[in-house]
Amino acid sequence: MSRESANKPKVAVIVGQHPFDVISFQKLFNNISGIEPYHQNMEQFTSSPKEIRESYGVLLFYNFHRQDPTDQDPWYAGKTKSVLESLGDTKQGIFLLHHAILAYPDWRVWSDLCGIQDRKHDYHVNQNVHYIVADKNHPITSGLADFDMTDETYTMNSAGGDSRILITTDHPLSMKTIAWSRKYKNADVFCYESGHDDQAYGNENFRKIVRRGILWLDGIYEEE
Repeated sequence: MSRESANKPKVAVIVGQHPFDVISFQKLFNNISGIEPYHQNMEQFTSSPKEIRESYGVLLFYNFHRQDPTDQDPWYAGKTKSVLESLGDTKQGIFLLHHAILAYPDWRVWSDLCGIQDRKHDYHVNQNVHYIVADKNHPITSGLADFDMTDETYTMNSAGGDSRILITTDHPLSMKTIAWSRKYKNADVFCYESGHDDQAYGNENFRKIVRRGILWLDGIYEEE
């Protein structure tokens, strides 16, 4: 589908509980053509009216909450747990970026969402990584060549057989699967381990993968 023939996807960019380069991160999304990003923290998203939450075509999570969500916080209308449990009830695309795949480490719902049940991990910053395109037939990675990038890596379990593996690495201080797609209830999900700081945000291939991931989750595929 041509980008001109469709409305721009509205993307909720949801953050919380992790420091990051706010200026460079926001520039990343503001410079992605063909999308409308709306940056917000988790509490802003989950306390928004249902019609607002469901107006987004894609929900992109960049959060790092460590404790299971709760519905006991009256200041935010007590909706976090129930709202996140409803993910996948609609066909809204779900994008878990970088440390979001580590969020809620003991919560089964989030483990099912990202396709990794045991998410114990360690991390290693400023690693020079060679990324291998494992699936050249998926719209996100079609025509993409293997590439190198400096980024933070995680040593942890990889996505399993119920996920479609798109990008891998053989780096000794990294999980093997770097990008994968999967189905969660009614929703398409894209998980992408990369994206710690501006060393990734400024990489052409990283930006291309993020953009294609968003468009694919919104049901759009552009030939390049």
